[in-house]
Amino acid sequence: MKKTLKEYAVITFGCALFALGFCWCCEPAHLSVGGFTGIAQVLNLYFPVLPVGITTLVMNVPLFILGLKLLGRRLLVSSLYAMAVSSLMIDGVNALYTFPALDPVLAAVFGGVLCGAASGFMLGQGATTGGTELGARLLKLKFQQLPIGKLCLIIDMAVIITYSLAFRQLTPALYSAATLYISTTVLDKVVYGGKAAKMAYIISQQHEQIAQRLLELDLGVTFLDGTGAYRRRPTEVIVCAFSRSYIIPVKKLVQQIDPDAFIIVCDTHEILGEGFGSYDPKGL
Repeated sequence: MKKTLKEYAVITFGCALFALGFCWCCEPAHLSVGGFTGIAQVLNLYFPVLPVGITTLVMNVPLFILGLKLLGRRLLVSSLYAMAVSSLMIDGVNALYTFPALDPVLAAVFGGVLCGAASGFMLGQGATTGGTELGARLLKLKFQQLPIGKLCLIIDMAVIITYSLAFRQLTPALYSAATLYISTTVLDKVVYGGKAAKMAYIISQQHEQIAQRLLELDLGVTFLDGTGAYRRRPTEVIVCAFSRSYIIPVKKLVQQIDPDAFIIVCDTHEILGEGFGSYDPKGL
């Protein structure tokens, strides 16, 4: 019960953050946030009697019916809550106060950060505001190797093109594209930021000593059998995964033991297992 209340508190905060980003930054500057909200903006342009929030809510219904079969009831309930609350908050804020338009650059930056962080908080709890995020979650079932933010970006760019055609202006579309890029980048940072880490591949004649020192740092170490392509000599390849805070100690350690060691350090999208984290059944 306590866990559920915490989840819905985070979702509600995300909804408020999204409504603030949209009403304060995006809408006054005529920037599209993509998804069904972006389509609702276009409809509101031609039919002002259609509120953006309610229109978004109505358009999401068919997608939620599809999502019910693929994602399950629990995730859909939280997503319905997020969609309804964010839509009502958008119309509520617009009814109470009309924000003056910001400079387009500031609107794109802050709108992207606020909306991206909001979506990240909600997705982290298994919820979406429908539209792009829900569509991306459905696509994620098929394309699991792609980050959720990139999937959102693909869908939203199609909406941006429609938005630019409706307003018959290229400049708002370009700022909207910048907003989307910032938003999806922030989204991925919020969702995956705590899971990202480094992976090092180390090739050295002093592999045993290096491995022992890495173990002393309480890092996991694995040996892979390798063969040098030039001299055809067998060698041990050290594979070590660690959090970003260990990058400098690991490089210094290797340099001290073997200045001629060959080391490849890679960014990892996500690491699961002992010392890092476990698989999230929410599918992100």
